[in-house]
Amino acid sequence: MNIAVIGGGAAGYFAAIACAEANPACRVTIFERGAAVLEKVRISGGGRCNVTHACFDAHELVRHYPRGSRELLGPFMQFGPTNTVEWFEKRGVQLKTEADGRMFPVTDDANTIVRCLQNAALKAGVALRTGARVERLVPMPDGKWQTWLTRADAPLVFSKVMVATGSSTSVWNMLRDLGHRIVDPVPSLFTFNTKDTRLRDLSGISVQNVRARVPEARLEAQGPLLVTHWGLSGPAILRLSAWGARQLHSRGYRFSLEINFAGEQEEQEVAAVLNALKTNAGKKSVPAHAQFGLPLRLWQHLTAAAGISEGTRWADMDKKSMAALVRQIAAAAFSIAGKSTFKEEFVTAGGVSLKEINFKTFESKILPNLYLAGEVLDIDAITGGFNFQAAWTGGWLAGHAMGKIDG
Repeated sequence: MNIAVIGGGAAGYFAAIACAEANPACRVTIFERGAAVLEKVRISGGGRCNVTHACFDAHELVRHYPRGSRELLGPFMQFGPTNTVEWFEKRGVQLKTEADGRMFPVTDDANTIVRCLQNAALKAGVALRTGARVERLVPMPDGKWQTWLTRADAPLVFSKVMVATGSSTSVWNMLRDLGHRIVDPVPSLFTFNTKDTRLRDLSGISVQNVRARVPEARLEAQGPLLVTHWGLSGPAILRLSAWGARQLHSRGYRFSLEINFAGEQEEQEVAAVLNALKTNAGKKSVPAHAQFGLPLRLWQHLTAAAGISEGTRWADMDKKSMAALVRQIAAAAFSIAGKSTFKEEFVTAGGVSLKEINFKTFESKILPNLYLAGEVLDIDAITGGFNFQAAWTGGWLAGHAMGKIDG
C-alpha cells in the first residue's frame, strides 16, 4: 500500500512511523510544504520540547482539553503518556518530570526529540518530501486518493491519506470542499493585555497562586500569575484563555478580569488576616510589609491603589482603608483590552468537526481512507505537553489503522 502523510509535524511523523513499523510492506511518504520538518517540536518549551505531561490516568488527562475531552478518553486509554514515555525510551530518549508535571528530554534539548523522530522514520523506511505542497485531494471510485502537488502535471495515487497539517487555513478549506464541516478557528492559549497602572514597571514579577475570574463569561481558573510588559500571563491566565477561547473572541478580547491575589482565601478571610495585623503589628508600615506571600513591589502598588500612603501603620488603618485594601487583594478588577500570542506556542480552537471522526482509528466518517490527527481537528489543550500528547496519540492510532491491510 502507498500511504501519504500530509504534514511533517508531530502528529504526521508519529503516524508515518507507526504505520511503517506496524506494516513494513507499506510505502509511507511524508509531504511537508515547508523546507524543514518538526519545527514546532524544535521550538516548543523554550527549545526544550515539552513532550507530554505526567498525568497517567486517562480520566484525569482529558480534563486538560477544553475541546476534545470526551472524544480523547478512549484514545488515551489505548496510547497515553505512559506509552509515550515508553516509546521514546525504547528509542534511546529518556524523559524527566519537572515539579509541575511537565515532561522533557533529560538533555533539555528539543533537537533530541527531533532527531529521535527523524531516525525512527528513516529506520522504518519512511520517505520524506519537503517543499511539497498538496493543493488538492480527489477521492477515486476504488477508495484510493489522487493527491495533487503544486505545479504537478499529474496526481500521485495513494491507498490512504493522512492529513496532519496543524492549523492550516488552506487545508481546512480543502477539507471543507470535500464535505467536512470546519469549526471556525479562533486563538487559544493567549495572554491578556492591560495598561493598568497597578502593573506598571512590574514586568517579570509572579505570584504563585491566584484565582482569576471573568465574571461576565462565568470563567474561573487558579494557578500562578505572571506580570508581563503588555499585561498578564502565567498558567492561570492561559487556562482562562483556553476555556474561554470562543467567548473571549466574541467579546473582541475586551472584558473585565477579577483577580484574588490571596489564592484560595476568600474576602472575609483576607479581611480577618489584615484586621489581626492592627493588633499584632500595629507599629509596622502597611506598604513596607507584604502579606499573603506577595512580592513587595506588587504589594506596594496594591496598597497605593487602595489609597494607603507610604507612612501608614497598621494601627492607623480605618474601616474604609481596610475595605479598600481587601478589595485590591481579593477582588482586584482589571480592564482587559486585547491579547498577545503565548510565546511561539500558537494554538487554535477550531478545525474539523469531531463528530465526523472515528476516534478508534482517527479515520474520517464521511471520506473512507482519509485520516486526520493533531491540530487540524477541533482539539486543543492548555499548556504543559497536552497538545503534543494529543498529537502522539492521534498519530499512533491513525498510523496503525492505516497499516492494516483490511483497512
